Amino acid sequence: MNGLRLRKDTIALIAVCLAALMVGLEISSVPTILPTLETVLHTGLKQVQWIMNAYTIACTTVLMATGTLADRFGRKRVFLVSIVLFGVTSLVCGLARTAAVLIVSRFLQGMGGGAMLICLIAILTHQFRDAKERSRAFGWWGTVFGFGLGFGPLVGGIIVALSSWQWVFLVHVAIAAVTLALAIFGVQESRDPQAKRLDLAGIVLLSAAILGLTCFITQGPGLGFTSLSALAILGGSVLSLLLFVVAELMQVHPMFDFSVFRVRDFSGAILGSIGMNFSFWPFMIYLPLYFQTGLQYGSVAAGSSLLAYTLPTLVVPPFAERLALRYRPGIVIPVGLFAIGAGFFMMAYSSCGPHASWLTMLPGSLLSGAGLGLTNTPVTNTTTGAVPVTRAGMATGIDMSARLITLAVNIAMMGFLLVEGISAYLKQALSERLSAAQLSSLAETIAGGETKSAAYQTYALSTSQSDIFHAAFLHGFRLVMLYGGVGVLILAIASLVTFHKPTNSALAKAATLEKECVNS
Repeated sequence: MNGLRLRKDTIALIAVCLAALMVGLEISSVPTILPTLETVLHTGLKQVQWIMNAYTIACTTVLMATGTLADRFGRKRVFLVSIVLFGVTSLVCGLARTAAVLIVSRFLQGMGGGAMLICLIAILTHQFRDAKERSRAFGWWGTVFGFGLGFGPLVGGIIVALSSWQWVFLVHVAIAAVTLALAIFGVQESRDPQAKRLDLAGIVLLSAAILGLTCFITQGPGLGFTSLSALAILGGSVLSLLLFVVAELMQVHPMFDFSVFRVRDFSGAILGSIGMNFSFWPFMIYLPLYFQTGLQYGSVAAGSSLLAYTLPTLVVPPFAERLALRYRPGIVIPVGLFAIGAGFFMMAYSSCGPHASWLTMLPGSLLSGAGLGLTNTPVTNTTTGAVPVTRAGMATGIDMSARLITLAVNIAMMGFLLVEGISAYLKQALSERLSAAQLSSLAETIAGGETKSAAYQTYALSTSQSDIFHAAFLHGFRLVMLYGGVGVLILAIASLVTFHKPTNSALAKAATLEKECVNS
């Protein structure tokens, strides 16, 4: 009997690790193929942003709902449904022939990926009751997930070089089929008899707020930020956010319990979570474009160059845990954010010189990756450890939501700044030759990676002037890096101040508030 249980637990762990591998690979391998998608699907930068943001927004949408549905209808059942959804939508992504189809299928794929990610944690917690076994299981899960994140860029580059971009998605169909079979046999079913009701109003309102803000940033330049349409989108987003706050405050069991923000450690850790996704992860969407267009690297070389950016996130976390125990998360998390910011400034300095290469980008990439690795694990441990055990699940949900919302908004924001930076450079260099509308259109074309023949033929410019396009492209990227660096440094300071130990009188007040939070 024990042998059968052990075998089932092993099979369940393999299924969970394969699901984690799919989620990790999907996050980090797709950015490598975005320049290829722009060429093959004849898309622009806005469509590329939505190919990534559709996945991110969908993950955010299902994040809080999945936990409640899994508790009520069974974690294994929801896990199996999420695997099937992820596999089927990966097939549709691979077969897509237009950007619109790919964006829609990526949204559905994101729903499957987000649901899988939430179910994984609940399944491991229930399946492995012994503390030592559970720790080992979570260790394997974290290692495999980190492997997918770290080596995803290289895997994506190799797949494109040896086959075609479709297989970056189609490979998940086979992995999903194996994962499904293993999960059916190995994963135990579990439910929560006291599962809460689904907070449908909160889910809809939060999703609408994120979608509206993302649309405003991406569509604003075309519509005009002060146009009636753009202001209506922004107004709808702000209204949805305000209604979300009101709805959560009125809920008996809210999806977001804002009282936990009274706990300083929790708030400081959430600022760390926002800081990581303000700069590091959204920039990963654009970094392959820099290597392939700015430095003229092929897909494999670009993927290999990205390893310096991603691998430290896999290597550093064990050291981060030890440092957090010794020096407190209130020190380690801000230091990690400062390291990310310093890395971005180093990349900005080294990316635009005449001898720029992966080697000049290496120090900044390594430092940013190390900063992410230093921050990530302490943030996760602190958000769950700073609140009562009964609120750990909700705290994890807030943490994940903060990450995904920040990621979605900053994917759009970095794209906007890239185009604006290119446009500003072109206005100085070509304002006598081209109208404002032509300059704006040309800036979007260059931001999408076209700095050669098609661009200057369209506007009847000489071949020598195409060098201006390349310089404009690099100028735009430098602006994006500076934005990421400044933003994460501000959040590092905010996190440090939030974590900072208050005076004795403030400590007494904080203790009272914390006790209210626990009892409410």
